Amino acid sequence: MSGIKSSVNLLRVAVRSQIVSKAALSHKPAKHHISAGEQAIALTAFFVTILGPSGYVLAHMEDYKHHS
Repeated sequence: MSGIKSSVNLLRVAVRSQIVSKAALSHKPAKHHISAGEQAIALTAFFVTILGPSGYVLAHMEDYKHHS
């Protein structure tokens, strides 16, 4: 029974001692305004970078199956 109490006490100390830091958020407006065109170009670049290779692999899935 004392083993259970000591393990519970250790868990309490571990949970109590965790320090949660707050994120450094700023309430100021943005320094540089980004136009809608620049946002569109950036989003397009992200989508092509992320979805391009996966789309290529999925489009050629049958080639990978028959090649092995």
